[in-house]
Amino acid sequence: MVKALNEPTQRPARWPLLDMTQGYAAAALDYSTDAWQRAVLYADVMRQRGDQYREHLEDDAPHVLDFAYDVVVSGRDLPRPVNYGLARIQALEDVPVEPHKRPFVVVDPRAGHGPGIGGFKAESEVSVALSAGHPCYFIGFGPDPEPGQTVEDVMRAEVAFLEKVTELHPHSEGKPAVVANCQAGWQILMAAALRPELFGPIIVAGTPVSYWAGGPGKNPMRYAGGLLGGSWATALASDLGNGRFDGAHLVQNFESLNPANTLWGKQYNLYANIDTEAPRYLGFEKYWGGHVFLNAVEMQYIVDNLFIGNRLSSAELVTSDGIRLDLRNIRSPIVVFCSNGDNISPPPQALGWITDLYRDDDEVISHDQTIVYAVHDNIGHLGIFVSGSVGRKEHQKFASNIDLIDVLPAGIYQAEIQDKTEDMPQAELVEGDFVLSFKARRVEDVRAIVQPDEENDRKFAAVNQVSRINLGLYRQFVQPWVRSRSTPALAHWLQSVHPLRIAYERWSSRHPLASTVAEQARHIREARLPVASDNPFVQWQQAYSDALVSALDHWRIQRDNTYERTFNLIYGSPWIQAVAGLAADDQPSRPHPGVSPEHRAFVAEESKRLRAEIDQGGLLEAAIRALLFVRRFQGEADERRANLAAQMQQPDYLATFNMTTFRALFRRQAKLMRLDLDATIAAIPALLAGSRPHEIRDMARLIEQMLTATEPLLPEEQASLEQMLALFAAAAHEQD
Repeated sequence: MVKALNEPTQRPARWPLLDMTQGYAAAALDYSTDAWQRAVLYADVMRQRGDQYREHLEDDAPHVLDFAYDVVVSGRDLPRPVNYGLARIQALEDVPVEPHKRPFVVVDPRAGHGPGIGGFKAESEVSVALSAGHPCYFIGFGPDPEPGQTVEDVMRAEVAFLEKVTELHPHSEGKPAVVANCQAGWQILMAAALRPELFGPIIVAGTPVSYWAGGPGKNPMRYAGGLLGGSWATALASDLGNGRFDGAHLVQNFESLNPANTLWGKQYNLYANIDTEAPRYLGFEKYWGGHVFLNAVEMQYIVDNLFIGNRLSSAELVTSDGIRLDLRNIRSPIVVFCSNGDNISPPPQALGWITDLYRDDDEVISHDQTIVYAVHDNIGHLGIFVSGSVGRKEHQKFASNIDLIDVLPAGIYQAEIQDKTEDMPQAELVEGDFVLSFKARRVEDVRAIVQPDEENDRKFAAVNQVSRINLGLYRQFVQPWVRSRSTPALAHWLQSVHPLRIAYERWSSRHPLASTVAEQARHIREARLPVASDNPFVQWQQAYSDALVSALDHWRIQRDNTYERTFNLIYGSPWIQAVAGLAADDQPSRPHPGVSPEHRAFVAEESKRLRAEIDQGGLLEAAIRALLFVRRFQGEADERRANLAAQMQQPDYLATFNMTTFRALFRRQAKLMRLDLDATIAAIPALLAGSRPHEIRDMARLIEQMLTATEPLLPEEQASLEQMLALFAAAAHEQD
């Protein structure tokens, strides 16, 4: 009896259910406490967002640039005033600027938001330039355009800014490198086509240039103009804005591309991670809510000539003084950085201008143009120029190797960035965690990405014609009536009731309940009780969120498919195409700019001049020819070899060469190799004849070390190297 009383009590079978019920009850209590606290903290962050929005708009020059700067030139002081300006970014405390290095100029997009995204945080396009010791400048803009300001005025202002940067750095090793994001990219390309002599390498990030390009089931944004009946809607929006176009309309278009993120994901991520996410969220919202304006004439030019007309990539744009803006005039390297995850400026639109302008590689080379492209796997549009991981990788590699990019011979290259590993040969030559290389590509490789389609172009050509008709009808019969009733007061009211602005303005510290929420949030932060991540209610919450995102994504896919089918049904109709004046024959719907007789004559004359230079030069020219001869099989440039060459002891006479001179020399030798490989190589002994024997032997050792220090040579490369070393050895022996 006593033993039985001392034994542990055996629980009835129903008790495990009771334990589980009690566990769920405790979990529910913990979750409800956490959910309530998160709701209050979320409301307080949104209050801060509203306050931040109002403070940002009250600033005379609102921006999100996270670096100290000094204004150098105000666009309002130019002969044709614009709301742009040039600022010099102050150097980092721990990295002094090296005056001899080429300056970098970062240009931000004016596509609905204010400036600063290129220097939005520590790891950015601005920071990588400063960290590499380059002087850095920034081209930004104010929220309100100058009266009468046009796209051409802005383009010429950017030319004036580049002239000023060049003036401030007369001893720079190279011309200014320009990094331009999104909308700023195509505008900088226009400026470079107008004044190519001002520009060093141009990096365009997330920039659409060929606006009709894209594949089936992708890139629905390109259908918007056709589904709206053309650019008459742009003219109507500008007229209702009393001569100004509200950038909030553009931002709303961007947000509509991903409703799952706009309607749920962005806000849910803040709520679910309220303890850590607030600073990042508020920083981004400061940029995303900083809407700016464009003049009606600016926006109409952009829509008519670019979004719908697609005239930039076919060299159809002409300035007011009759200068044709042909991107083939650009002589500095163009680096195109795009991403498969970008639904605003997808790779076909970023790279399509290449296939629009060039039919084959010979045309690229005859125009002496160097094009480098890099395609990211999945980063989104804004991530191309604001993501920390992209800043540490792609932008850092581009900035640190800008001189290597500048000397690449004419042609098309793909930039490839791989992880640096411990067993990689000469890994110590590379700063950071990645290694950059450039591999030769062909126009056909770009065409495989762009996948140009004549039938697709015919549909968009029909849109262009229909847009002109509808715009003419609007201007003739509707615009006078709209303008007669549009006033500054009406325009201001329409701007104030825009859904995006209301979302920021409806909840701030001005709200009667805001002080109560702020006080409650302060107490919660002092006694925060976050729920465990394995709480079943947290897991159910996440499952609900995932299901909602999936449903919104499914709806987006169906919506986009409907857009595409409707577009194809309307503008693929032979009747619509006939009304648009497109003949039912095999004539292309877009004019190819072709190669002018003047250019053919120039190429022929250039070939004569080059042939006369085959026997001209000295030791350096001979060395460049030897390097190009050995590497002709792969057509690859590696930053390790370039860094190794920079670290080696150079001959005294190379001290007189700056980057501009060396670039011209290197590219000239590459042209000679393309013109007549056999004759150019056969002339090497004559080029070496004027050099001392020890100089020839030293150069031969330098060539061998550069070529063999990293990856093993191919058998045919090794044979070519031995051939070159024999030539140099024979030349040195003759001089003994």
